[in-house]
Amino acid sequence: MERIGHQVHRTPLKQSATLNAYTGGDIYMKMENLQRTGSFKVRGAMNKIMSLPEVDAEKGIIAASAGNHAQGVALAAAMRNVPSKIFMPKRTPSTKVAATRHYGAGVVLGGDTYNEAFQSALEDQQQRGSTFVHAFDDPKVMAGQGTVALEMLQQLSDLEVILVPVGGGGLLAGMASAVKAFHPKVRIIGVQALGAPATYNFFTGRGKGPLEHVHTIADGLLVKKPGELTFPIIKKYVDDMVTVTDEEISCAIMFMLEREKTLVEGAGAASLAAVICKKVNVQGKKVGCVISGGNIDPGKISVFRDLSKSARQLHHIL
Repeated sequence: MERIGHQVHRTPLKQSATLNAYTGGDIYMKMENLQRTGSFKVRGAMNKIMSLPEVDAEKGIIAASAGNHAQGVALAAAMRNVPSKIFMPKRTPSTKVAATRHYGAGVVLGGDTYNEAFQSALEDQQQRGSTFVHAFDDPKVMAGQGTVALEMLQQLSDLEVILVPVGGGGLLAGMASAVKAFHPKVRIIGVQALGAPATYNFFTGRGKGPLEHVHTIADGLLVKKPGELTFPIIKKYVDDMVTVTDEEISCAIMFMLEREKTLVEGAGAASLAAVICKKVNVQGKKVGCVISGGNIDPGKISVFRDLSKSARQLHHIL
């Protein structure tokens, strides 16, 4: 935490009386949507880039991202005063692309998923010799993401359960490592989109190969396979994993907008969706939910509203 403590925000751990009454739990939301760049991703990118030897930083930074890692890399590279180039999927929300460019990075759009953008970035990196900053499969990136857990437990030392959204697994691996090192009795539960359940499948033994197709409104979770470095850590330290549907994610987004007057993106709402839609037993427990980001396209609010209706009817949500 010392390396990035002055570069990132210490985000609030917030409660909702409505949420507590509905779930019967004592729910605490870690508001990483209020983080610099609007996402937790800046923590890992900052830790990695600020720790690079000068000879590596001077080569320039290259990365692949569905949006939030891109902004974190762009900001960290700008603070280190080195150029950055980010490959992003074509379907990346325009708000994330514009923000990445605003922080000073060059942006290349291509492919439909993170994995396709990743392959393009690797090819470019091999040609140019730039320093690659992986979105999740890197020890220093994972360590940076793990500071979310350390902050949560500093803010509330008797948390019993922490729910973490999962794409490639960098946040979950980093947080699980940190929690089990200092508070081993705290349960760590990963939450993945049902339409992109690669890590969930590996974890539960439902499948070991990469997914052919992924589809979810949570663009930050559009990953076809878990990381080679992240998954062994997840398998060792994570207690359980669950999935949530797009309708349930939409329900959590609309809950935050209507009840908490806060805009949260799809990936950021995943852990909350698991609580609201009762995928995890939180009755009588102190539970932390990582609200991992808030970089959402406001033009899609009507889509989320429509999708949320079926989940509200199914789960009898107000």
